[in-house]
Amino acid sequence: MSADVSTQPRRALQLALTLISPYRWRVAGALAALAFTAAITLSLGQGLRLLIDQGFATGSQTLLNQSVGLFFLLVMALAVGTCIRFYLVSWIGERVVADVRRDVFDHLLDLHPGFFETNRGLEIQSRLTADTTVLQTVIGSTVSIALRNALMLIGGIILLFITNPKLTSIVMLAIPLVVVPIIFFGRRVRVLSRQSQDRVADVGSYVGEVLGQIRTVQAFNHQQQDRERFGAVVESAFDVARRRIRQRAWLTAVVIALVLGAIGVMLWVGGMDVIEGRISAGELAAFVFYSLIVGVSAGALSEVIGELQRAAGAGARIVELLNTEREIRAPENLQHLPARTPARIEFRKVDFAYPTRPEATVLKSLDLAISAGETLALVGPSGAGKSTLLELLLRFFDVDAGQITLDGIDLRQLDPTELRACFAWVGQNPALFFGSIADNIRYGRANASMADVERAARIAHAHEFISGLPQGYDTHLGDGGIGLSGGQKQRLAIARALLSDAPVLLLDEATSALDARSEHLIQEALPALMSGRTCIFIAHRLATVKSAHRIAVMDQGQIVATGTHAELIRDNPLYARLAELQFVAGEAAPLRAV
Repeated sequence: MSADVSTQPRRALQLALTLISPYRWRVAGALAALAFTAAITLSLGQGLRLLIDQGFATGSQTLLNQSVGLFFLLVMALAVGTCIRFYLVSWIGERVVADVRRDVFDHLLDLHPGFFETNRGLEIQSRLTADTTVLQTVIGSTVSIALRNALMLIGGIILLFITNPKLTSIVMLAIPLVVVPIIFFGRRVRVLSRQSQDRVADVGSYVGEVLGQIRTVQAFNHQQQDRERFGAVVESAFDVARRRIRQRAWLTAVVIALVLGAIGVMLWVGGMDVIEGRISAGELAAFVFYSLIVGVSAGALSEVIGELQRAAGAGARIVELLNTEREIRAPENLQHLPARTPARIEFRKVDFAYPTRPEATVLKSLDLAISAGETLALVGPSGAGKSTLLELLLRFFDVDAGQITLDGIDLRQLDPTELRACFAWVGQNPALFFGSIADNIRYGRANASMADVERAARIAHAHEFISGLPQGYDTHLGDGGIGLSGGQKQRLAIARALLSDAPVLLLDEATSALDARSEHLIQEALPALMSGRTCIFIAHRLATVKSAHRIAVMDQGQIVATGTHAELIRDNPLYARLAELQFVAGEAAPLRAV
């Protein structure tokens, strides 16, 4: 994922306009409050002129009271307007960030798994959190500051001309000198801001990666190397941030020096005019007030330009995610599956290579038909393409050539959501989520009752160990089910698949992490589990192979033989060799790759 730096401001602006458009009335209210407070602030200069010329200079207590009263009235109006502006702008910022986080997350959930093979998950997480926080700060604060100061700058310049054109010309001489460094330094800040965001994402990604594998880190005494690598990542992020800060610091210093220097010259000229009686003291005070507003506003704008450039980088990174196309999507002319019954599955001349490794063909002209209600075991060496078959069935990827059908319908003609509802999948490494055990089992069917959850756990022989936990089914699991054994995790995953009650069951070495007793219990439950379903096993244990109606032997991306255990022992040399090497040691021995 990369972005053209020159297009970042435009893309970030387009994103911001899209995000705030649903809240246009609140935006209008915030802009009205902003314009009102800017007008009040500018009018304070005239109040100051009246206070000096009609209050102090005349010696009239009545005029002084009126001038002070007007001043306090303006102050109260300014306070109320600022309160409204702050609330509306902050609300918009928080609301927009909540929307963009939801939109990005919703979009990510539908991206095909290949996207996450080429992009680090923790780096994407940084975009979803850190970059959106930058947007929240900018939309909820920086944009308001920029607009307010822009209004103050423009209004202050207009009032300077109205108050005294001669003195204003001195201030105006500094404007070209201010604009040039803003353009020069701003371009550098924009580039460094994007680089800074990337380096910060690298820091978060590395932390998450190491802490997520802390057992491996400590088991191999790799702490010192990780400290050194993390130190290098942190220093790289700091170096980019330092350069960005230095550019912004120079920009701010140059703007302040030029603007306030011009005001200093103006004060000397104006002071001479007051001494010679060409202008009043109140007029000079008002002019100084407006000059300070112009100077402060210009300085504030030079500061927020850096923040806006940083937001442009963050916005561009978010736009990249939102613009990532969903390669697996529902077709325009949808077809629908019949009622939830055991499905017939057929692979016809299927070719496939993973998008990240297009030169390595995984499946080659593969043909395989699985009858409705049949239980098929897939065996073969590691890398033969067994797990790939299941991934294609779930349409995590589309085939490069050929066709896969479910009840005669090409998978590409189905809505992926409807298609995946037909499958219950148990992978090699069971995925468990932060939450209770009951919630993890319900992951397959969110509205399942507690009785259904317990029934599925009993069939998967998980009820016994769950009941032995302090809080039973309400026991909360850590990330990835930390604290449970591999066999316990696998039984929970099997219970989850059972609860989904899908017509097709996919088991990718689902008993690989079970001890002998647990595996025996699962094998006893398998006939009831498979009843009335089409089942596909990736099998490496003899008991599982024997429970299948048919065995398919895979090698180098092709089906080289199908049949029963006895038939394959007799007719297929590869299966016979696997059986000889693995089964001779006993029926509990795994049928693993050679």
